[in-house]
Formats: sequence, C-alpha cells, structure tokens
Amino acid sequence: MEQFFATCPRGLEGVLGEELTALGAQDVRPVDGGTGFRGPYALCYRINLESRIASRVLWRIGHCRYRDENDIYAAARKLQWTQWFSSNETIRVETAAIKSPLQSLDFVTLRVKDAVCDVLREAEGKRPDVDTRAPDVRIHLFLTADEAVFYLDTSGDPLFKRGWRSATGEAPLRENLAAGILKLAGWTPEQTLLDPMCGSGTFLIEATLMALKRAPGMNRRFGFEKLRNFDHKAWETLRTQVVTQENKSIKSMSYGHDRSGDAIAQARQNVAALGLEPYIELKQCSFEDSKPPTPTGVLITNPPYGVRLEELEVLAAWYPKLGDILKQRYSGWTAYILTADLRIAKIMRLKPSRRTPLFNGALECRLFKYELVAGSMRKVKEES
Repeated sequence: MEQFFATCPRGLEGVLGEELTALGAQDVRPVDGGTGFRGPYALCYRINLESRIASRVLWRIGHCRYRDENDIYAAARKLQWTQWFSSNETIRVETAAIKSPLQSLDFVTLRVKDAVCDVLREAEGKRPDVDTRAPDVRIHLFLTADEAVFYLDTSGDPLFKRGWRSATGEAPLRENLAAGILKLAGWTPEQTLLDPMCGSGTFLIEATLMALKRAPGMNRRFGFEKLRNFDHKAWETLRTQVVTQENKSIKSMSYGHDRSGDAIAQARQNVAALGLEPYIELKQCSFEDSKPPTPTGVLITNPPYGVRLEELEVLAAWYPKLGDILKQRYSGWTAYILTADLRIAKIMRLKPSRRTPLFNGALECRLFKYELVAGSMRKVKEES
C-alpha cells in the first residue's frame, strides 16, 4: 500500500475525503488544504482521472527528521530517483512549510534539486535540466517543524485544468472549486440548476459532466505518464472502463444567464467543445430580468465583486436589489452565492442558513446558503 496526499481548495477537504473514499481510497485523513490516504499505486491513476475536487495527487516517496538543510540533502540523496525517471526528463522542485525553523525555503529547494541531480549524474552521467514552467517531473517537499516529506506529483498540471476550456473570461472560477460547491450544495441531476451570472459556464458544465458521469480527466495528460513505473496497459484498461460507465442519456437540464453577450458566447463555445448543448440552455439576460425556469430548483452563482472603491459602492447599491429579486421571484428555490465580498449577507437583507468559508486560489470567500420561501422566514418558523 502506498501513501498519497490529494490537495484541494481550502474548505473542500470534507467533500474531497468523501469522494476519495468512494473511489477506493483507504485511511482517508482530511487536513487543512487536502486529504491524506492510502491505496495501491494504481489508485492514483483512477483518482487523477475521476476526481472532480482534488487539485493534485502527490505520491509520498520518503521522509526524514531534520535539523538543517544538510539533513534534507542527505535524505534526498538516499532516495532512488533513477527508479522513477531518467536524466532526460526535466524537473521542478517545490517546497512548502508549516512552522519550519529554516530561514530560506528557496535554499532548501536548491539543495533538494542538487541531490536529485547528483544521484542521476552519478547513475547516468548526466544531470536533468530544470524547467520551472512545464516540467516532466514535479518533486514536492513539505516541511513541518522537524520532519521533511518528499512527494512525486502524479498529476502534472493541476487537476482543475480539465482540458475542456476553449474560452474563458476574466478570472474564471476554478473547475474543482465549482464541483466542490455543487457537492456542498447537495445538488443532484434531478434538480433544476440555474446560474444567473454564469460567465464562461463553469458551474453548469461541471454539473452536467457530473450528471453524465463523464470523468473530468478524459481530455488531458498526467504526470504519472512520464514516470518509469507507468503501466500503459492498466491505464488504457481504466480509461475504457470509465468510458463504458458514462450515462449517455440524462434528463438533467441546467440554465445559464449573463448580462454580457461576450460571456454567453464564451460559455456557448465551452459547452459546444464538450457536446453538452442538449443539456445546457444559455441566454443573454441580466439578473434583474431573469425568471426561474421551473417552480423549484437550485440557484448557484458567483456574482461579480469589486476591488476599486467605485466598484464597491456600485455593488453595495445593487445587493439589496439582488435580495429582493430572490425573495420575490425564487420562492421554493435554494440559492447558493459564492462571493469574496463579505458585506453581501448584511446588505442583501436576507439571512443565510449556512456560511461556508472557501478559498478561490488565495482569495478568501464565503458560500452563503439561502432557503427561499414565500413570506418571511419568521412566519415559517412560527407556523412550524
């Protein structure tokens, strides 16, 4: 049994753990920023291919206690790098730390790179080249106060890069964060889904792929394909199995609106690239003019947020209108609003039933849940 660590957007560790368990992971241990787990090595193939929430799948290859950079260099020298890749592959070393006493993570990174290169040069007579942009092999070092853990990245590019995004707007929502929010919302394909500010269509596309049971990694390559232990036959067998498990015909419908014609054009391009036109209906429409497509459903959206003072002032004036429209037109629906503008709950004058802290990259956000009922929540509680 091998040990792995799957990273994810902060706030999604719990739903990632549930997903990994469903995919066959054992000893699942969610921590801040990801989830540790165990399983046979081939499990990393399945998780890279099928996980909707993970950002990377890291394979633990060694660890040591340390006091200084020399201890870490010595431990890295003992690892059997030639078992995993050759000097012809390009490499990148990345270091992260919590409460490490070392002064410079850049220097530690350099020492690990030197150790890897020294081992390969002695074995093969050549040092691997370093490529910080698109390396063949990514090596991760994680430091605590006294322990160093070495990982090989089996994913390559981060897993939110599904390979389907042919068009994108400004600062698109990451695909795995969208998928995690759908899980947090408890959305199922039997429920109507609406994103009234859909941008390039990320929520709608992730939901439809989920309903179709189409593996999110079918259109991309992975880091494990560059490693010497790559089992091509096992990988192709898995891909074939996953394709046969797809649900080819679904009745699920999702709806996307946006006031921007450019955004709707981008969403249509992304939807068409995946052949999802029968399942996603897109329309240029402002939220002020929107109407619910069905009597009940789930509304999930990531409205625009401001950075400059004038943008913040415009949004502060718009949020009450957002709350009024939700109350007046969307009774019977459940709404989830992801925002980095933490004023929204107060200014909208709607009381959220749940607030979930999440991070979109380094940006701290909240996912607010609103159960929209006819009349006031107080009246409903009194009748209950």
